[in-house]
Amino acid sequence: MQILICIVKQNKITWADKLILENEMFALKYEVLAGLENIMKKQAVYSMTEGSPARLLLKFTLPMLIGNLFQQFYNMVDSIVVGRFVGSNALASVGATGSLNFLFFAMSFGISAGVGVVVSQYFGADRMEMVEKGIINGMYLLAVVSILMGVIGIASARWVLVLLDTPEKILDDAVIYMRVSCAGILAIAAYNGVASILRALGDSKTPLYFMIAACFVNIVLDLLFVIAFEWSVFGVALATVIAQLVAALGAFLYALNQVACFRIKKENRPVRKDIIVRCFTLGLPIALQNALIGISCIFLQRVVNGFGESVVAANTALGRIEQLVQQPYNSLGAALTAYTGQNIGAGRTDRVKQGYKAAFWCVVVFSIIMLVPCQLLGKQIVSVFVTEPEVIAIGAKGLSITSLFYFFLGMIYVARSVLNGAGDAVFAMVNGLMEVAGRVGFAIPLTKIPFIGVWGIFFTTGFTWALTAIVSMIRYHKGKWEFDNSIP
Repeated sequence: MQILICIVKQNKITWADKLILENEMFALKYEVLAGLENIMKKQAVYSMTEGSPARLLLKFTLPMLIGNLFQQFYNMVDSIVVGRFVGSNALASVGATGSLNFLFFAMSFGISAGVGVVVSQYFGADRMEMVEKGIINGMYLLAVVSILMGVIGIASARWVLVLLDTPEKILDDAVIYMRVSCAGILAIAAYNGVASILRALGDSKTPLYFMIAACFVNIVLDLLFVIAFEWSVFGVALATVIAQLVAALGAFLYALNQVACFRIKKENRPVRKDIIVRCFTLGLPIALQNALIGISCIFLQRVVNGFGESVVAANTALGRIEQLVQQPYNSLGAALTAYTGQNIGAGRTDRVKQGYKAAFWCVVVFSIIMLVPCQLLGKQIVSVFVTEPEVIAIGAKGLSITSLFYFFLGMIYVARSVLNGAGDAVFAMVNGLMEVAGRVGFAIPLTKIPFIGVWGIFFTTGFTWALTAIVSMIRYHKGKWEFDNSIP
């Protein structure tokens, strides 16, 4: 380029200089076009391999948190509409399916996470062609898994609910809710898949917009289906599925039009067994982790069911509250997974450790903030969902117990997300086993102690969080993830 500048300054161009100039101009043109192409490939995506880890995590987490809060908000609307306009038995029927639905959703959630890890690592390594191949093959896998789980869930709904001793009064409504929810697994998986990929590429804002849209759709349809049409539990489930479909279509169309990586080149579209296997290898342990958590919750739900409809309804209301409390942890965890994946791809394990420390202090602060209202305003919080005094009293007492363990709940998300992002997916399954061990090992003994009784349900939840968090933190600090994270 110096030759070009010299020629121009002297304003003297010989035939030899002309040849050199043409070559230099061609090189310049090629360089500019290559740069523009690279920019186009990375439009609407953001690298997290440089800059302050705390600032990046905060910037990434906040949009996700808002989106997740909206998601939980419309889940809460479901519960409020059912609990206040249909009754506590209807609310109990929704709650009785919660763990089962989570179990059937677990596989698609896990695969989505696995795809996100694969894409984030390729992106961090600046291998954009592999990013495209990871996206398309991940979506192939996700579609097959989601359809399969939806069919199984619909077919087995009544049998499984009967097996879990679901009270007869709420059984029929529970079956309806579960079947409609399972019919919508593909829509939920599609949104989560696109959202996971966008987050892997550093974009946590876009999924927020479509989640907010879905929230408003869900609220409107809840009121229409339940109050106007009187469709009861069926209407609530259908509203949720339609809302998720809206979010999925919106996120996909955005990604297709605004993110170059989603416009998959023809040569990158064929099925790649190696990429599918990698997505599955990383996603399956996470899916099994979620499935094991679901199984442990199902076991605990069976214990809850044995105490009658009021305890089931109280536990359902408490579950909705705790889902809301978990969202900052969940959002931080998703940020950490993408952050870790990108930095592992770039070979920056030092930045992964810095991110873990920043997340640890975030958990400490938030846990303290949430503890106060849960201890002092338990009845007021639970009464948002139900009106029966007995249900409110049980829920408030349960909340005062579980809120003592919020720090451990947060650290589960932090440690697990770093390990998942680093590709230490095998531990995810071990993590799930800890959840099973906790809920199975604590539930029955605690509830059989006379002076504890029903409150053993809530102590079981807290002790399980503590056990799982401690094991996860030990795994992180051993540092195996630092040396076992090669990218093919």
